[in-house]
Amino acid sequence: EPFVADEYIERLAWRTPGGGSRGGEAFDPKRLLEEFVNHIQELQVMDERIQRKVEKLEQQCQKEAKEFAKKVQELQKSNQVAFQHFQELDEHISYVATKVCHLGDQLEGVNTPRQRAVEAQKLMKYFNEFLDGELKSDVFTNSEKIKEAADIIQKLHLIAQELPFDSLMDFCCYPLSSPGKYHDLECQLIQEFTSAQRRGEICRMREVAAVLLHFKGYSHCVDVYIKQCQEGAFLRNDVFEDAAILCQRVNKQVGEVFSNPETVLAKLIQNIFEVKLQSYVKDQLEEHRKSDAEQYLKNLYDLYTRTTNLSSKLMEFNLGTDKQTFLSKLIKSIFISYLENYIEVEIGYLKSRSAMILQRYYDSKNHQKRSIGTGGIQDLKERIRQRTNLPLGPSIDTHGETFLSQEVVVNLLQETKQAFERCHRLSDPSDLPKNAFRIFSMLVEFLCTEHIDYALETGLAGIPSSDSKNANLYFLDVVHQANTIFHLFDKQFNDHLMPLISSSPKLSECLQKKKDIIEQMEVKLDMGIDTLNCMIGQMKHILAAEQKKTDFKPEDENNVFIQYTNACVKVCGYVRKQVEKIRNSMDGKNVDTVLMELGVRFHRLVFEHLQQYSYSCMGGMLAICDVAEYRKCAKDFKIALVLQLFDTLHALCNLLVVAPDNLKQVCSGEQLANLDKNILHSFVQLRVDYRSARLARHFS
Repeated sequence: EPFVADEYIERLAWRTPGGGSRGGEAFDPKRLLEEFVNHIQELQVMDERIQRKVEKLEQQCQKEAKEFAKKVQELQKSNQVAFQHFQELDEHISYVATKVCHLGDQLEGVNTPRQRAVEAQKLMKYFNEFLDGELKSDVFTNSEKIKEAADIIQKLHLIAQELPFDSLMDFCCYPLSSPGKYHDLECQLIQEFTSAQRRGEICRMREVAAVLLHFKGYSHCVDVYIKQCQEGAFLRNDVFEDAAILCQRVNKQVGEVFSNPETVLAKLIQNIFEVKLQSYVKDQLEEHRKSDAEQYLKNLYDLYTRTTNLSSKLMEFNLGTDKQTFLSKLIKSIFISYLENYIEVEIGYLKSRSAMILQRYYDSKNHQKRSIGTGGIQDLKERIRQRTNLPLGPSIDTHGETFLSQEVVVNLLQETKQAFERCHRLSDPSDLPKNAFRIFSMLVEFLCTEHIDYALETGLAGIPSSDSKNANLYFLDVVHQANTIFHLFDKQFNDHLMPLISSSPKLSECLQKKKDIIEQMEVKLDMGIDTLNCMIGQMKHILAAEQKKTDFKPEDENNVFIQYTNACVKVCGYVRKQVEKIRNSMDGKNVDTVLMELGVRFHRLVFEHLQQYSYSCMGGMLAICDVAEYRKCAKDFKIALVLQLFDTLHALCNLLVVAPDNLKQVCSGEQLANLDKNILHSFVQLRVDYRSARLARHFS
């Protein structure tokens, strides 16, 4: 710790007897002084002793420093000498290396021709053996040296090919010629490769393949390998899965055997496609090609899909630079004869299948489709009959049948959906929009024209005249089902057709065709608005049958206990049912449009009906109650105009009961102020007391 003089003196005083209590009885200053003097003397002696030790150490350090410096100088001199020797040695080594390189070049220049001469001599020796027709060398007789023999035979074969034809004829009969030893050895190597493959000896296969690489029969070796790979590989029913497993296994092995694995694997895949798959596809398709179009199309779609899926799996392997084009060509070679006329088969099947679905439905209903007049005299008569009360012949009775079937629609849409899926998969990209449009045209023809349009025409022809009693308005059921079906049609248009034509000129053509269909159906639905005439006719019939003159001019004014007339109850009940039916049959703005038209006609009917009677005071009150009930019924329409009309009619009915003195005040009220005075006058004239001079005077 750092030395602090004050603390040191304090500790010294504390340890000295009589020096620790200043001013106390035990304090002894003389003793403390004596202790301090003695301690100072001890410190001086210690200081002198330490000083002598320091001086001794300094002298020793200086001596060792001089010795170390001298030693360093000696080492530097030795280092310089060693460095100089190293430079001399380096120069000598460089000189020797140059000499050795020069000598090596000279030796190589002499040895290379010598080695060639030796090899040439050996080849000449072997060549002489072939000329003599007697092979004595160990390399030809020892089966274990087949690799060396193959190398010699390959070189001799090349030499024989370079000789003039006349010279070659002198020994063409010997085994060295084409059908001779070269071919025999080649066959022997291929047999060895085959045996090694069966034993699963990858190393031996690699060695033999490397030797055969320089022979003409190398491709035959690859063919043998490919053939043996497929032995026992296609034992299951799923040839595509077997092919994928085989290629996966061969892909791991081929790189260990051949120097060009991508070429060998590509050749294996080509063989699988052109032999196994093509044969399998032909067997599956030719069986149903002419006899069963449905099964043929299903098989074609399934086989093409599985083939393309197999191709996608094979894309993982190294097959060369442009494997996508390679695999596409293989697929095309298998299916080209089937894809060329695919769309014709598809359209033919779709047409016959759709016609059968429709016919089966109409047969189940015991209905024979008939031509519904859409123009000329028949159409004119029908329109006149619907819009007037002229008896131009009875309407067609459909017996409540709409001739629309959800099951038929689902079947047609399902068939078309499958056709779109097949079209997407099997059509050439350039022909896809055109083919999709043809399928869409088939759907329009059979679903929209032959089914929906026919049902609408039949429904229109079945609308009864306005004077029919107890008429059943089935046309609204037709509208409801047609609306639901068209939503399904529109969904398939967006989900399955649009992706196929979205980027082609056929898009505008399909949209226009769809628009024309919608407009055509809307025209027929608008024509069906004449069912409102039938509704109004039914209301007229109810009012005529149920409303009595005594309802509004009772014989006993004091004995009227009903809240509203029986005719009002039945009409309101009928109207509520029709409003609910219209809401269930239509959607969107069509609901409001039809309800507004019905509400206006309903108001006109009630307005004209009320003007057919005379009203006493109590009868006027009953009429107000009836109109209030009609107004409550009008609220179900949820149309502002209709409710306003009935509010005004309710205000007009007040003129039937108001006191004569208040007539002018009521007529100038908010609801009646803007009405024609003749209308107000016509209602006032319905009062039984109208002819009294007082009432006529007040109203004039």
